[in-house]
Amino acid sequence: MTGGLDRTRLLAARLRAAQDRPYLATALYSLTIIASEQVPTMGVDRHWRCYANPRFVAETPVEQLAAVWIHEVAHLLRDHHGRSDRLPVADRRDHHRLNVAQDCEINDDLLDDGLPLPADRVDPKALGLPTGQLFEQYLPSVPHTCYVQVQCGSGAHGTPMPWELDEAAAAGVPGVEADAIRRQTAHAMRGHQRSRGRLPAGWQRWAQQVLEPVVDWRQALTGAVREAAAWASGAVDYTYQRPSRRGAALRGVVLPSLRAPLPRVAIVVDTSGSMSSDDLAAVMGEVSGVLRAVGVRGNRVTVLACDADVHATRRVSNVGEVVLAGGGGTDMRVGVAAALAVPQPPHIVIVLTDGYTPWPEAALSRTRIVAGLVGDAPPRPPAWIESILITTNSANT
Repeated sequence: MTGGLDRTRLLAARLRAAQDRPYLATALYSLTIIASEQVPTMGVDRHWRCYANPRFVAETPVEQLAAVWIHEVAHLLRDHHGRSDRLPVADRRDHHRLNVAQDCEINDDLLDDGLPLPADRVDPKALGLPTGQLFEQYLPSVPHTCYVQVQCGSGAHGTPMPWELDEAAAAGVPGVEADAIRRQTAHAMRGHQRSRGRLPAGWQRWAQQVLEPVVDWRQALTGAVREAAAWASGAVDYTYQRPSRRGAALRGVVLPSLRAPLPRVAIVVDTSGSMSSDDLAAVMGEVSGVLRAVGVRGNRVTVLACDADVHATRRVSNVGEVVLAGGGGTDMRVGVAAALAVPQPPHIVIVLTDGYTPWPEAALSRTRIVAGLVGDAPPRPPAWIESILITTNSANT
């Protein structure tokens, strides 16, 4: 049903929200308004369409309507529906409880920002929960008997509601454009924070994640090692160490069998004065775990300690055998060259460094080289070297 909606009042509330929080203006004006008596108050679907109940709009003060506008667009900006889709099925089944957790993530920021949300809004403090968490963290603590009534639509919890239209029935925002709106909003928040200084902590965290997405370096490194392992396994060769079973059919003849070699890995560790021992120990432990997960172990790993010269080279089977000597200047070219100057070069060389080093000007061999960069905003190596930002508890980047 589309009659009876006071659009002037609703649009005035959106204008007020955009004027009071200008960094949200682009997102707010991207929403398509649809009147519906089925939606309890206001809600959004995953296509950026906002459904408004005419009675709720008529009975709610404009300043509160402005706060509700901000609440609903926050669901879409924070990609609550996309994040919900990645939850286990059991967690998605109770979309009402999921919605409560999402409202906790949003409303602690809005209340801290002084927005006059309706009296029946979700407040994590009222539920005995801490503030400043993501909805995935809130969800396990939201009781199954929670009687706070919220219904923000599939734009929040991801489950289509009866009052939502089909995707093609009304104008919406496609996924690529939605991502662009999120980035534009995050940039606007950064500018607002620099000029005015006041932005709730949750929005600050969100903007940082949008503009500086965090990639799990373990997955990236694992992928690089697996790719090298796949290449190595394709380099099959013949060996007489394990005679072929077909030789039993030929009396007096020993036939070789095919062998798929495991990848050889060299780790060049920057032991110059700029790398702390805590950083090195933490990173070596993490990298050792990555290699074990990929199946590289035993004497397939060689570790070279290097500053401006190679001080120790050792094949290791565990991280406790690593000798980290050095402490002078930095030149990882020396370590990479030493790693490759062996009769059987490694399939992959991992260089663990803070990045303040000269690098080879061009690829020296078919060996894949990956730079694991440790520290605060390390400089990047040449484009032909794959770089991965490594973060650990004691090496914060």
